[in-house]
Amino acid sequence: MFDLTGKVALLTGASKGMGLAMATGLAQHGATVVISARKLDQLETAAAGINALGLGKAIPIACNIGYEDQLQALVDQTHAVAGPIDIVVGNAGVNPYYGPTSEIPNDAYQKTMNANVLSNLWLARMVAPDMVAKGAGSMMFTSSVGAFKPSVKLGTYGMSKLALIGLVRNLAIEFGPSGIRFNAICPGLVKTDFARELWDNPEVEDRIKKEIPLRRLGESDDFAGLAVYLASDASRYMTGQALTVCGGSNMWT
Repeated sequence: MFDLTGKVALLTGASKGMGLAMATGLAQHGATVVISARKLDQLETAAAGINALGLGKAIPIACNIGYEDQLQALVDQTHAVAGPIDIVVGNAGVNPYYGPTSEIPNDAYQKTMNANVLSNLWLARMVAPDMVAKGAGSMMFTSSVGAFKPSVKLGTYGMSKLALIGLVRNLAIEFGPSGIRFNAICPGLVKTDFARELWDNPEVEDRIKKEIPLRRLGESDDFAGLAVYLASDASRYMTGQALTVCGGSNMWT
């Protein structure tokens, strides 16, 4: 039920961290994975690592998700090199501002919402016709536990991730009759470069660990199995959900 042989997966934000771990997991179960991010050199290194495993195939294509034309080019190139798309993992996101929402500059607010919400709507629109034609498909987007609570420093980021969950739910109800599933993945604090400012201090990391029931921060590899689950027939009756993966830190939310 986890076999992805013959499936084509398109991933954004997949040159390192969680995105790369999810791409690797999908490839290990037989999928052809098209990995994208802004820097081609990092993508080529990541693809080589996946291909060295000798299972699924990885293809690197550079793309900045903040530009609709670049996303369309990414989808078009994926069609050219791999065929119709069966799986989407929208993992790319930004957090250009650290401070009170009431003081955020307009450009930082717009950049946050465009990258974390609007770009995923663009991507869903572009890929949906492939899945409608097949009567099946799975799209998953990376949200955050920050969506579930306010924050003085990361409030706008959390707002964008809550909006992303809303987008997932609406797409799930709109495309459900066509057999397309949409789900959100909500990580807790994960030891990635993206979140480095939140954990890269031994004292801070130790304090955070004590607040997590599993007594550790998340690792990128913790999300590979979830991506495979959501991409495969194992989750064929799951859509419109926000799956929290946080070591138990948000179990009551």
